[in-house]
Parts: sequence; structure tokens; C-alpha cells
Amino acid sequence: MTETPPVCDYEGSDYQNSFWEQGGREYEDRAEAIALKRLLPPRGRLLLELGAGAGRNTPRYAGYERIVLLDYSRTQLQQARAQLGDSPRYVYVAADIYKLPFVGGLFDGATMIRTLHHMADAPKALAQVRNVLQPGATFILEYANKLNLKAILRYGLGRQSWSPYTLEPVEFAALNFDFHPQAIRGWLAEDGFKLEKTLTVSHFRMGLLKRSLPAGFLAGLDGLLQPSGALFQLTPSVFVRAKAGAAAAPAPAGAFFKCPECGHAPLAEQPESLVCPGCGRKYAFHDGIYDFRKELA
Repeated sequence: MTETPPVCDYEGSDYQNSFWEQGGREYEDRAEAIALKRLLPPRGRLLLELGAGAGRNTPRYAGYERIVLLDYSRTQLQQARAQLGDSPRYVYVAADIYKLPFVGGLFDGATMIRTLHHMADAPKALAQVRNVLQPGATFILEYANKLNLKAILRYGLGRQSWSPYTLEPVEFAALNFDFHPQAIRGWLAEDGFKLEKTLTVSHFRMGLLKRSLPAGFLAGLDGLLQPSGALFQLTPSVFVRAKAGAAAAPAPAGAFFKCPECGHAPLAEQPESLVCPGCGRKYAFHDGIYDFRKELA
């Protein structure tokens, strides 16, 4: 079995409720909705939502005919399925981003929101995303910015040991990384992405402001400032829209899953599993969720 970097696993977490619904983050959620609306294409065929969690953003992708919700945590996907329901429009997949179980050139869109900051090997994760995108596909990426104003001030005052100006990621907590904008741009370029738009988000992520002013008001102000990302990026969160180059061909008609271990496609469908004809590995399909995290015994 191929070794991959460690994964941040939200299995069993009530993240959607504790962090978003009860965590005082209505402003951030609204500001991110504004950014996504600006960046999303009006329509698309098949979208890959990487790090979908409990489906917080999924309803915002209304222009896509089908959406594949991918997360490493099965329980997060169960929460998403409970919210969104069973529909041909949604496909729920538990898998490792470092070993995506899809044929190359499958998707005409992908999003990765509040997910890259858990990637110990971000370039490897981004390369995996590029492999499954069609030429010309839209990729919307959000990343945690180490060159944010708070980090710059703390470093200047000697209250922070790491420099916000260096290009390497900083791991401020276990499997939680901040990235330099220049490093992100370089990795995307190496994978053949063309950067189209940059938005800075969460300009007012300060407890006092969030307690004092309505979330809608702050999000509206944030929306006015987001286009400044084209000039500089000093906010804790940055959104970019990139277009995939023509390095890979579109997937053959009807192709979808591949074996994440040996790469064989297609997989043979059984009532509660998918079987790889190439290596014999079996992967579970249970309660509406495809599970590629480990093979069935």
C-alpha cells in the first residue's frame, strides 16, 4: 500500500455545529459565501468538493449538475447526506486527498475550502487535484495566509518566533498550516494552473468587532474589500480561482472511479462494494457512501 502524508481526520466530530453554528463564525461564513459567488462559474457539469465536511458550502454550488462530496471523515459525510439527502445529483466519497479514487480529466470544476491548511504536503495534494481535472476546468482554492497583518505585527513586536515573510509553510498546531501567497502561486503554476482571480477574505476576523457589529454588516464590508486581493494579500484567508491547463486529456465517456492503490479503471460494481479487476482490492459502498480509505478484508 502506498504511503501518504498524515491526514487530519474529523471522524466523530461535531465540527459543523461547534465551529460554525455555535462558534460565532456567522460573519466568516457570510464573507466566504460572497467570495464563492464571485468566483464560481454560472454553470458546470461535475464538481469535486474537496474537504466537503458536513456540506456547509454544497448548496452554494447550484450551477453544477452533479457534485461529488469528498472528505476523509465518514461521519462528516453522513451529516452531509442527512442534510442534503439521497439524490443522483450528489455522490458521497470518503477518501484520502493524496490518493484520489477518480480517473484523470473527470471534473470540470473543483473547490477546496478550509482544507489545504490541513495538508502536510500541499504540493502533492494540489497535484492530485490537477490530475482529475479536465483541461480548462475551474479550481477554486482557499488557503490560510501566513502573510496576514496580525502575523506581521506580532513578528515585528517580537511576540512570534516564525517569520511571515518566508515561503515555507508554518505548522502553528498539529496538521494546521499557514501558507505564503507566493508559495501557493508557485505550486499552482507548476501544476499548469493559470491564476485568474484572487480575493482577500475575513478582513474583520477580530472578536471585538464580531461581538459589536452585525455579521451581515461586517460581511458586506468584507465583500467591498475582497477585490483588493488582486493587489495585496494581508488577510488570514485568501481565495483564488485558477484554470487547469491542457496537460491532461478529458476522461473517457462513462469512466469515473479508479483504484486509489494500483490506478486501474474501471472498477467492477457489486451491491455493497467496488472491486478492482487489476489488483483485487475491494472498497465499501454502504449507506450511500463510497469508502476508499482502506480496502475491505
